[in-house]
Amino acid sequence: MSQAETTIREALAAFDFGGQVVGAVRHGQGHINDTFCVHTQAGDGPCRRFILQRLSSVAFHDPAALMENIVGVTRYLRRMIAEQGGDTERETMTVLPTCSGENYFTDSEGSAWRVYTFVEDTICLQSAETPALFAASARAFGRFQQMLKAYPAETLHETIPRFHDTPNRLALFRAAVEADPLGRAAGVRREIDFVLARAQDCSVAAEALREGKLPLRVTHNDTKLNNVLIDRKSGEGVCVIDLDTVMPGLAIHDFGDSIRFGANHSAEDERDLSKVNFDLSLFAVYTEGFLAGAGGALTEAEITYLPWGAKLMTLECGMRFLTDYLEGDHYFHIRREGHNLDRCRTQFKLVADMEAQWDEMAGVVERCRA
Repeated sequence: MSQAETTIREALAAFDFGGQVVGAVRHGQGHINDTFCVHTQAGDGPCRRFILQRLSSVAFHDPAALMENIVGVTRYLRRMIAEQGGDTERETMTVLPTCSGENYFTDSEGSAWRVYTFVEDTICLQSAETPALFAASARAFGRFQQMLKAYPAETLHETIPRFHDTPNRLALFRAAVEADPLGRAAGVRREIDFVLARAQDCSVAAEALREGKLPLRVTHNDTKLNNVLIDRKSGEGVCVIDLDTVMPGLAIHDFGDSIRFGANHSAEDERDLSKVNFDLSLFAVYTEGFLAGAGGALTEAEITYLPWGAKLMTLECGMRFLTDYLEGDHYFHIRREGHNLDRCRTQFKLVADMEAQWDEMAGVVERCRA
């Protein structure tokens, strides 16, 4: 038996699935954690499924803090869903405790494992095939904000410190340019200058938070479409998943990351920049859905700053790709030479498109606000 099989068996034995485990197979397309779908059978009853995950020790250094965040938030969500007459088994993730009552299990190699109940009759999509699906994800992430509006965000741990601290990302970028360990800076002067010309922009959200204009919220911090389970029949977003990066943050960052990911029709690493275009109509679709889902939970200032959330998350992501390129591609996995450079250029093209349509973006927000 291989070591991998041994540790999976250890993990399976640590949880009470309420029936016999009849199989465990790899599941999903995630690139961080190792995910398995566990099939169980209890007597003559129907088969039940669970999600078993081994947390990445590279991405997450404190599984206890991470799981404390998730358990606290999901328990709170269950109460809110019940109060609103929803289905607590489908509309939030449910953590299955270990046989000893813990939130996760640590195997003999030191890896952390956790189990969730499987949300049946849902699909997970990698891209928004239609505007309606994009709107469905917007409503789901908006509801996430609505239900957690009173949760004390300051009690959450930072699972990835300074994750969306754009001024800090700028400082790290400047340091990479200055060090230039591989001598790559001279060949990307245009991209470097693009960032430096927008250095003041990087502090807009941080200053608004510091001045009390924007409130600290419980934020998801990875609001891509594939982190919403879509109901097979209705096409609506049922459950927000992948809560590993739930932390204190800004609602405009969650909004902006969705726009960065979904309000265009190109791949993140598209080399032909003529195919990379910010789609104002998709921005409008998402804005309307997000505000409808939020149901009045956002402040007037947060709504006004939504275009800034889109621009800053896109600029920050491009800056991170460029930083990694300058430092030798050690963080983001690459499949070809210059991969991170291609990625950064798509993000900067989207930023430039947003700037060209800035007044129109503000107009969309005002119409949706009304």
